[in-house]
This record gives sequence, structure tokens and C-alpha cells, in this order.
Amino acid sequence: MKLKIALMTAALALLSSQAATATTAATLEDIQKRWAEVNYTLQDEAQEKAFEALLAQAKQWVQQQPNNAEAYIWQGIVQSTYAGAKGGLGALGLAKDARASLEKALALQPDALQGSAYASLGTLYFKVPGWPLGFGDDDKAKELLEKALEFNPDGIDPNYFYADYLYEQRNYREAQQFAQKALAAPARPERPLADAERRKEVEALYAKIRKKVR
Repeated sequence: MKLKIALMTAALALLSSQAATATTAATLEDIQKRWAEVNYTLQDEAQEKAFEALLAQAKQWVQQQPNNAEAYIWQGIVQSTYAGAKGGLGALGLAKDARASLEKALALQPDALQGSAYASLGTLYFKVPGWPLGFGDDDKAKELLEKALEFNPDGIDPNYFYADYLYEQRNYREAQQFAQKALAAPARPERPLADAERRKEVEALYAKIRKKVR
């Protein structure tokens, strides 16, 4: 009898785990898809309102799964891109919130989503103004972006982010190498819009770099 109860308990635990995994995958896919739509197809007030709604969805995911690094990563990504769309004083507050979300993700699981927290956090440190206005730090950005590449050396995002960083540091030849790697990155079938739009950004950056290395 005890063995039967133990087996039933184990089976229920397995089913519960599988259900949680399926829910996480569905939520991740939904937020990724909506983020691409908001970030790349909307503008101005419509984009800000959509980011606000998407952030509420991301926060709900974090509340439901407070130990899920993927949830914190996407909360941070939404917060950081919302900051870019919003601009002004409100943007810095969102950027700080994004930093906290991404740092929490790293504390929970550094390799989640192929080290995406490192890439997003590195970009934040690179893009946000430095002291006394913000927390921007180019050295910290370099460290984080290089860490992201350790986890995902062939990905379009970490290679693009690092190429962009190197371009702004006037390291044009090395920037060209990473931009080329970004252009050669394998497609992500589950993220067609994000891939297409990111590739446009890489191509634009690559064109700027080539003007500098001729």
C-alpha cells in the first residue's frame, strides 16, 4: 500500500513538473512573439502602451514562477526596451529595474536561455549614461558581453551586441568580425520576426563599420 501511494505521488509530481514546463514554454513563446511585434512594428504612444501591457504580463510570470530565471530575463528585456522607447527621466528608472531583473536571473541560473541575461545586462551597461546620471560602465559592459559569447558564441544577438559595442569603442576591425558572425548566425524558427529585424540592424551596423575600415 505504501509503495502504491509512493508511486502515485511520484507520478503526480512528474505530471505537475511536465505541466509547469509546458506552461513556461508557452509563456516564453507568447512574450517573445509579442515583444518582437511591439519593438519592431509599433511606434510612439502605441508602442509605449503596448510595452506597458507586456511588462505587466512579464511581471505576472515572475510572480507565478519566482525562481524561474527565464521569467526574470524577459522581464528585464521588456523593461530595458521599454526604457528605450520611453526616453526621458522615466527611462532611467526602467533601466535600473531591468538591471535588477537581469541580475536576479543570473543569480538563479546564469546559463538560462544561452546566457541571455549577460547579453542584455551588458548592453544596458553600454547604453545607459554613466555617473552621475546613470550606472553605465563600458568596462563592465565588455566583461558581460564577452561572457554572453561564451554561452552562445554563434548567436545573432550576442555577436550583434558585441559588434555594436566595439564599433562605439572605435575598434572597427574587430567589430567587423563579430558583425560577420552575427550575419552568419543560424535562424531561430520560433522567432522569425525578431530574426528578420535583428538581421536588418546587423546589416546597418555592418555597413557603418565597412566605411570605417576601408
